[in-house]
Amino acid sequence: MTYFPGVLNQELTLCADDYSLLTDLYQLTMAACYTGEGVEQRRASFELFVRKLPEDFGYLIAMGLAQALEYLEKFRFSASHLEALQATGIFAHAPDRFWSLLESGGFSGDVWAVPEGTAVFANQPLLRVEAPLWQAQLVETYLLNTLNYQTLIATRAARVRDVAGEQAKLLEFGTRRAFSPQGALWAARAALAAGFDATSNVLAALQLGEKPSGTMAHALVMALTAMEGSEDQAFAAFHQYFPGAALLIDTYDTIAAAQRLAVKVNSGQMKLTGVRLDSGDLVALSKQVRSLLPSVAIVASGDLDEQEIHRLKTANAEIDAYGVGTRLVTGKPVNGVYKLVEIDGIPVMKESSGKMTYPGRKQIFRSFAEDKVKADCLGLADESRQGGLPLLQLFMREGKRVQTQETLATIRQRTAISVASLPQETRRLENPVPVAMEISEQLRVLTEKTLKKPALVSG
Repeated sequence: MTYFPGVLNQELTLCADDYSLLTDLYQLTMAACYTGEGVEQRRASFELFVRKLPEDFGYLIAMGLAQALEYLEKFRFSASHLEALQATGIFAHAPDRFWSLLESGGFSGDVWAVPEGTAVFANQPLLRVEAPLWQAQLVETYLLNTLNYQTLIATRAARVRDVAGEQAKLLEFGTRRAFSPQGALWAARAALAAGFDATSNVLAALQLGEKPSGTMAHALVMALTAMEGSEDQAFAAFHQYFPGAALLIDTYDTIAAAQRLAVKVNSGQMKLTGVRLDSGDLVALSKQVRSLLPSVAIVASGDLDEQEIHRLKTANAEIDAYGVGTRLVTGKPVNGVYKLVEIDGIPVMKESSGKMTYPGRKQIFRSFAEDKVKADCLGLADESRQGGLPLLQLFMREGKRVQTQETLATIRQRTAISVASLPQETRRLENPVPVAMEISEQLRVLTEKTLKKPALVSG
């Protein structure tokens, strides 16, 4: 892409070649400062974690690692990138070495992370970057963007699956409500990886090797009804071309439509696989439709989320599949942060009130009892914990992947196992209790030692 400083470019597009510029300005200004001070190549470790779970969330499902690794593989600055940055005038006092540094190459660090689909809790690192300081700093914004958003979607999708049960079909319908076209693709991927059966997003499905799934909109029913004479003719026309698709029957009178369809089904005139309800009292309507069309699947949609699906199931609604959109891809944010924990072998920590961090490179050790998560221990990366399963794995060494990319099926299975292993009180939709986490003795000692270091004040 060509950049024209001072000229409005309305074509805001994102491609892999531009990933390095998708960052906050202060990442670049800090990198320039590091370079000027001669510390840009010092080995730094940053960890990405969530200080506090969203309200009424008992856990998170880690997601977005695949896109993070892809970004790091392609991380580099082109000549046009550098020209555009220089033309801003912001870096007029930056050292010349800063430009040669950006031009020199890509990401050369190590990445440790919990595999996608793993349940995690507050203050547990989802990912750790160990790299030259300037690189580890510059990648913060993109890593937070992809892990925060996909972890949110994956967690909500896992909660929906947990409530809906294994037999229900779950469809991701959130593209039109996602925060951007890129966000829509990530939301579809995260939902599928966390337990949904299909997405209506055609591009996302095809890129992921999946089959898109959808029904029809009220517009088709209204248009064909107006032009061809009746709702039944609209149903017949759509069914002729897409006999396996569900018919949307709530445009006018849901029960009247179901009654007319029942006549055709019972007489053998139509083989109907499904109908969709998008409005009204879904409990009462689904029961009435089931009595009329007992062998036809009923799909429900319309501002559904895990709480509403739980209400429908509690009321014994006759629903076989759920289309979940707006409330899946929006809502409570996952407020992940990315903090320096070690520089040049020296453990560091943030001490400000309410935002204190633990120093040093860390590992999560998870213990189980009868296939259920019993407790977690947050310890140092180089300590040994007998009986605890270490969750963070090495995914990238010196800028190169060391593990093959996982399939959605593998991640989906891990998500299901992760959620099933959690205590029931952790899976509750209201007032959940997260799994207890202790701090290892070595980490406790290091924290106290780091806190006691005197501040360095220049004379």
